[in-house]
Amino acid sequence: MKVILKADVKGQGKKGELIEVSEGYGRNFLLPRGLAELATADNLNTFRQKEEANARRIALEKAAAQETAAKLKDIRVKIVAKGGTGGRLFGAVTAKEVSDALKAQTGLDIPKNKIVMEQIKTFGGFSLKAKLYPEITGEIHVDVVEA
Repeated sequence: MKVILKADVKGQGKKGELIEVSEGYGRNFLLPRGLAELATADNLNTFRQKEEANARRIALEKAAAQETAAKLKDIRVKIVAKGGTGGRLFGAVTAKEVSDALKAQTGLDIPKNKIVMEQIKTFGGFSLKAKLYPEITGEIHVDVVEA
């Protein structure tokens, strides 16, 4: 019996795979628990359409991430902060501040959880990484200046 897995099944396969199982295992275990569905022509067609739609979505997201990474190369974000003596800040510059400044100054919306950074506690120029998509990172140039 051929079935399409709806969830990962240990020892059988991952979600979305088309596998061959014995009649009893399929009818008595996989189907009643909702772990799989029969591989009928309609179900196979629906499965292929979902895979194609998912592949298109991933390609669009990846292209958008690469475009954003290319835009980030030419951008310098300016953050104004209060500071004390010796070029030190009162507090620190956070990823949220960088994200907000980036959106306000350039219109690029990068969530704060995508920005990888150590705490910035001094004035000057810094280079931060932004994880835009798996295997695609952008570089954000930040200038912290005194108020």
